[in-house]
Amino acid sequence: MKKDILPAKDMHRTAILMVLAASLCFATGGLFMKLIPWNALAINGARNLIACIVIGLYILMTHHRLKINPTVMIGAVSMAGVTTCYAIANKLTTAGNTIILQYTAPVWIMVMVYLFFGKKPDRTGIISLVIVFIGILCFFFEGLSTGKWLGDLIALLSGIFYAGVFMLNSFEKGDALSSVFFGQLLCGIFLSPLVLRETDFTMPVLLSVFFLGAVQVGLAYIFFTTGTKYIDPLTASIINALEPILNPVLVAIFYGEKLGKLSLIGAAVVLCGIFYYNFKEAVKQKEIT
Repeated sequence: MKKDILPAKDMHRTAILMVLAASLCFATGGLFMKLIPWNALAINGARNLIACIVIGLYILMTHHRLKINPTVMIGAVSMAGVTTCYAIANKLTTAGNTIILQYTAPVWIMVMVYLFFGKKPDRTGIISLVIVFIGILCFFFEGLSTGKWLGDLIALLSGIFYAGVFMLNSFEKGDALSSVFFGQLLCGIFLSPLVLRETDFTMPVLLSVFFLGAVQVGLAYIFFTTGTKYIDPLTASIINALEPILNPVLVAIFYGEKLGKLSLIGAAVVLCGIFYYNFKEAVKQKEIT
């Protein structure tokens, strides 16, 4: 493997910018999912097949060696799970509910770090967990009243898978790019044939599908897998805070879909929990240095 040509401090800054760029790409998903009148699984199959080609070309250009082992394949399942659950949830509930509940990933990262590495969350982490779960309850109370509880539940499941995606580089035998490639390949092979059942193949629909595959998934995960090599998974998930804010804003502006009052409260509570953790960690790091 080639040595990093940038100093550690510059690599860390570059990694942060990479994750932010990934977040911008990810944030367009909600809007384009709503604009495409296809079945959610067909959309996910098509966009992952396109993304697989984009990632495959990147792998060839960078001469990255693909790995196949149990750790990589578990990561591939996480990748396939998050994109599939996200696509389904986007059709069953609002884009805002979907992305905010998916953004509970930092909570699940804390749980996974404890389960796999034995590292217990500190006081800040526990307080953040409590705040986030209060926000989640707001979403589910709203979901029960609007009949969108199933979409909210699937969105929450996507958050658990998303936590696994953030941890792709955390395990010794893991390889994030390999997991992402095989996860996209799995979805592409098994779900893209569902496109044959669709009837709307107008140019706006096809361009939207291509954008989802090439940019919202393909390019995004190139940025994501590169950035998460140099920062820990929890920090990466906190930096990714732009996505749950920008995603519903884009859908509200261009599609006219808005969050319910209780969901707005839940979104604010979840984001407060995440930002609280981010702020306390930043203070802690400043005290150390």
